[in-house]
Parts: sequence; structure tokens; C-alpha cells
Amino acid sequence: MSKLLVVEDDPDIALALRMLFGRAGYDISHASDGRSGLREAYTEKPDLVVLDVGLPEMDGWQVLERLRDVSDVPVLVLTAHGQEAEKVRGLRGGADDYLTKPFANAELLARVEALLRRSSAGQNSWASQVYDDGVVHLDPTRRRVYVKGEEVRLTPTEFRLLNALVRHAGAVLSPNQLLTQAWDDPTGIGQERVKFAVLRLRRKLGWSDPEESPIESVRGFGYRYRKANPDA
Repeated sequence: MSKLLVVEDDPDIALALRMLFGRAGYDISHASDGRSGLREAYTEKPDLVVLDVGLPEMDGWQVLERLRDVSDVPVLVLTAHGQEAEKVRGLRGGADDYLTKPFANAELLARVEALLRRSSAGQNSWASQVYDDGVVHLDPTRRRVYVKGEEVRLTPTEFRLLNALVRHAGAVLSPNQLLTQAWDDPTGIGQERVKFAVLRLRRKLGWSDPEESPIESVRGFGYRYRKANPDA
């Protein structure tokens, strides 16, 4: 039974979510403010966090930032209807998905199921061989990534994204292809997720300068990984 943490301050919405997830067979814990949500996440170690943005004590953005410092738990952010900037901020901050209020119960459950599936079983579809080009060392079995010998902590989505790129080194992968391979999402909806995930991945790997990054943007087509120069 997967364990979900719902961080939501509106008692009516929180109750509805607990009933919805409970009927779907999930083990639910709930926090009504950001600080207690963060404590609950540290204590309970949930399989997924459903995180509202507008929280008292500590807002959802701060909670997301703290979570990403210590955990790669999948996070589904709930944002206010029509607030496009909030969606962008969530993706930049490391959220795995987002949903605007009001939302359909069926869509919420589908998104939660997809995130849990990718987190727990997504690795099984990847090649198990270790990748090493002298700069990047990626071990799918142990889910470890090293850049020039230094370990880099990645979220499950970031790991799958890097794995997809290095396994197709030299080839250009479109956003749709990356959504299919790294997000298990063949719909092509929300291609901006790829853009922001690539930006976060570059930053974590120490390649913030696009001109020097082995992960190249190919305008109008997608992204390509070129094998890095170990002596660079």
C-alpha cells in the first residue's frame, strides 16, 4: 500500500482528498500547514506528497525547496486556477507534476498513479548497464550518478531524463520523446516540463552555462547529449 502525504490547509479540500485517496486504497497522512507538512514528510517518508501552494506557517514553495534538499520523493503541486506563473515556479522548483484547482477526481488519481508507477517501477524499463564516458558515470541498478567522481543527487525524473539523454548520446531527442521516456507520458502535454527539468539537471550537474554544457538545446527540435571531454 503506497503512503501519501497531503499538505493542505483547507479542511474541506483536505477531507475530500483523504476520502478520495482512502477509497483508492492509499495510506493517507495529512498536515494542515507547511512546517508540520515538512516534519511529517521527514518522519513518515511518504511515497508521494500532494502539496498545496497557499499554506500557513511555511508556504508550499518553501516546503518544496526543503524537500528537494533532502529527498527525491515525487511531489504533485496543487495551484490556484489560472495561475500560470505558479505552474512554472513549481516545475522550476522540482515538482514532478502540477494540477490546478478545481480538478476532477479521476484526473488527480490518474496523475498520482502515474507518478507512483514511474517512481517505483520506472527503472525496470531502462538498460541496466553502467554508462561511463569519463565525465558522467551513471549506474541504473544502484541509481547513482557521478560527475568527475563526485556523486550528484537527482530526483527520479531527473535521473530518467539524464539516462535517456546519455543512452542516445549524439542523437537529438524531441520533448515528446523525452516525455515518453523520462515521464512515461506519451501525450506530449506540458512540454514545458522538459525545458525546466533540463535547466535543473544542468544546474545540478554543474553545467549552468549552456555553451559549456554537454546537454545541448537544438532549437526547434529538442535536446542532445554530447559526450563530455574528460579533460575539460
